[in-house]
Amino acid sequence: MMGKPALIAFDLDGTLVDSAPDLADAVDAMLATLGRPSAGVEKVRTWIGNGVTMLVKRALTGEMWPAGDPPGFTEALSRFLNRYQTYVCERSRLYDGVLEGLKALKARGYRTACITNKHSRFALPLLRQLGVAAYLDYIGCGDQFDKPKPDPDPLLKTAERFSVEPEDCLMVGDSDNDVKAARAAGFGILCVSYGYRNVDRAEDLHPDGVIPSLAALPAYFD
Repeated sequence: MMGKPALIAFDLDGTLVDSAPDLADAVDAMLATLGRPSAGVEKVRTWIGNGVTMLVKRALTGEMWPAGDPPGFTEALSRFLNRYQTYVCERSRLYDGVLEGLKALKARGYRTACITNKHSRFALPLLRQLGVAAYLDYIGCGDQFDKPKPDPDPLLKTAERFSVEPEDCLMVGDSDNDVKAARAAGFGILCVSYGYRNVDRAEDLHPDGVIPSLAALPAYFD
């Protein structure tokens, strides 16, 4: 991607927001109702990124890619969803530099979006309560697209919404999902140095670049 992007799209979990504490609380509450031991926030961090359906399957099986629906899945998913919707923003926090970076980008006239696999019933109240929804021109959620990331569909549909070409767009994320989706869509891709990735360093995801925080993003383009 050459020059300044026509659209900057951000991942949510692990990029804008550290949502793992509330997700872990909902997982552990669900497991407790089933008489199972808690998973804990550090384990739940490794399960985030492929939507709540996969998160619950991972919590029930302990496997990263469980085959099919485990026993009791439907009931467990319902319990998780009810708990998480009630406590979606109890302990979740913006990462350092997120609010500063989004404000600076908007002040400079950049168009911004959030593209997340998180469903709108969770993503919208979370971003509103944390005070950043107003700095995003569009919030695209998992229930609004035919396929979730790493499929390119959410990115391509978002570029189309803004009437811009994919090659003029940038994705900012933290995980392999974001990199794969960006590559498949033809977006540029930057990774933050923190987040929920499954490799040791953000550089190991092979993005176009790595930034320490969103506060560094305006200067990156300069």
